[in-house]
Amino acid sequence: MTTHAAVTFSGVTKTYGTVRAVDDLGLELHAGETVALLGPNGAGKSTTLDLLLGLRPADTGEVRVFGTSPREAITAGRVGAMLQSGGLMDEVTVRELVGLGCALHPKPYPADEVLARAGLAQIADRKVNKLSGGQEQRVRFALATAGDSDLIVLDEPTTGMDVSARQAFWATMREQAEQGRTVLFATHYLEEADAIADRVLVLHRGRLLADGTAAEIKAKAGARRVSFDLEGEIDEAAIKGLPFLTGVAVSGRSVRIQSTDADATVHALYGLGVYPRNLEVAGLGLEQAFVAITEAEEAKAR
Repeated sequence: MTTHAAVTFSGVTKTYGTVRAVDDLGLELHAGETVALLGPNGAGKSTTLDLLLGLRPADTGEVRVFGTSPREAITAGRVGAMLQSGGLMDEVTVRELVGLGCALHPKPYPADEVLARAGLAQIADRKVNKLSGGQEQRVRFALATAGDSDLIVLDEPTTGMDVSARQAFWATMREQAEQGRTVLFATHYLEEADAIADRVLVLHRGRLLADGTAAEIKAKAGARRVSFDLEGEIDEAAIKGLPFLTGVAVSGRSVRIQSTDADATVHALYGLGVYPRNLEVAGLGLEQAFVAITEAEEAKAR
């Protein structure tokens, strides 16, 4: 097994005009990790993946893939990629396109095996331009896994897939990771990152804000969710005046708040002379933690 990290970014910067898409990025990915790359639109996720795949050069710093340049790793067949950008060939069948992908890979799998793994066997003879969006995504996945690659890079891989297709897709990705491959995926489906990733990276304005397990990212947000129901008229101003709040949402009789000190907030709530029913205090979900972390960073920039 190689002693090199699967991926290394060392002080990497990429600028477009006055926009710094990637800002002094440093990180390492290791064999067998499943890593989610999160960030709001414009955070630098796509540029980071482009740099990783050698599609764009870094302005400063260095990107290494298994100890070599991205181009060398890709030429050696060590990297498979599924990107949002770029179309698929028209007027060819799924079987023909996947067969071409296998033929071009330095360490190919049999085309029928790739088609079956991607859930394409039943539509292998259909023309690519006759596919639905979800089926096109499965073709892109097949091309990304056409050979025995050590790193699989996925950009919004399950966009357009229905629930069953998404579940099957991630089951396959778990198998890939269990075989020692590194899986890096960018996604807007934060529940996927929470359920699938061993590690979560949060980018914002090209900088790495958080790096850890989903549980660690949630803890980093430093807030908890408090939910309860109230009877009678709700005094929203009084609720918003509770201490340590970072967010409030009132819907009918239900109140949902976020607090950096849930104990003190609940104590103050009873001090208002109200009786909260169905009171629950819980940690933030990954989506709420992600929003809290990025909003805090935005507040610093203002």
